[in-house]
Amino acid sequence: MKNALTVLEERGYIEQLTHPKEMMELFSSGKSVPFYIGIDPTADSLHVGHFVSLMVAGHLQRCGHKPIILVGGGTASIGDPSGKTDMRKMLSREQIDENVAGIKKQIEKFVTFEGENAAIIVNNADWLLDLNYIDFMREIGSLFSINRMLAAECYKQRLETGLTFFELGYMLMQSYDFLHLYNTYGCKMQIGGNDQWSNIIGGVELIRKIGKDDSFGLTFKLLTTKEGKKMGKTEKGALWLNPDRVSPYEFYQYWRNIEDESVEKVLSLLTFLPMDEVKRLGSMKDEQINEAKKIAAFEITKLVHGEEEAKKAEEASNALFNGQGSIDNMPSVKLENSNISLVDALIITNIVPSKGQARTLISQNAISLNDEKISDCNYILSEKDFTNGYAILKKGKKVFYKLET
Repeated sequence: MKNALTVLEERGYIEQLTHPKEMMELFSSGKSVPFYIGIDPTADSLHVGHFVSLMVAGHLQRCGHKPIILVGGGTASIGDPSGKTDMRKMLSREQIDENVAGIKKQIEKFVTFEGENAAIIVNNADWLLDLNYIDFMREIGSLFSINRMLAAECYKQRLETGLTFFELGYMLMQSYDFLHLYNTYGCKMQIGGNDQWSNIIGGVELIRKIGKDDSFGLTFKLLTTKEGKKMGKTEKGALWLNPDRVSPYEFYQYWRNIEDESVEKVLSLLTFLPMDEVKRLGSMKDEQINEAKKIAAFEITKLVHGEEEAKKAEEASNALFNGQGSIDNMPSVKLENSNISLVDALIITNIVPSKGQARTLISQNAISLNDEKISDCNYILSEKDFTNGYAILKKGKKVFYKLET
């Protein structure tokens, strides 16, 4: 069994550990360590922000440890204030249940639910929603210092705009989750993004305050560009893992177009390729780095959407940029009427969110139809634009849509 912490360190995941020496000893013992990661079901799909956490879970499981995926059906009723300047919108139980169902299907891409260290999915609604308030505050709330909590980074921003007592309870709830999983499944460690450090410490310390000494926390680095901006943001919003929200082609193209400096980081954090291969690809220069980007895009798309969809996305990309392959799988829209304005076509394809922005891009020569720049904001498409029943609408050099009649 490989030492999981060594693997995570080598691939660049680890940001902070609560008890580094003790954790290294634990993961060197050869024993399987149950660990958990929490996911808020605030949408019916995961996005790239969850990607790194699920990769960490996947690596830990491959090293012989047991993942517990906690879906926060209970805590989502409150909303995690971490990193937020406003109170999150509260979801109904029905909305949360629907989102949980959608998320479960995506988790299976990263961890296996079979075998000796099979992953399990639990929902904290099963134990949080029936808690007795007085008993909970007496047994759990009495162990938390308000002064210490308000000094936590996750609450500082909210203090400026008004932190509710409702939200203040989030750390207690998440900490209690760890205690419950510790008592029920022998869970020893919570993992999460670096923005969860305060909440994770709360759970680790809660378990230690009741007399245990084997609770641990680990946070990993957030996926960022060389400027420190979060990866996974597109002009349309988050880069979702659900193909109904972001097509496999669009997903592939996002990774195909990353900056050269991010290739090694992306391959290391978002694929299971051996590190020797990651370093080889990441060290490529000039034209060769484009080949490394293609490998990164294919491997990441294959992991999220399956090999077949990754191949289709690769073919569509090759057809558009190299003149080889098939465009059948590029994003497309079926038009009821071929005689529509170029502005409306840009809106229908979601290339732009508004007619004003569409006109701006057209006037800036940023829009092409069948590889010809269109600068007329009043341009109307006609049958001559649809050779073989389709036209290719393009924004800049990287955003393509096929218009079909």
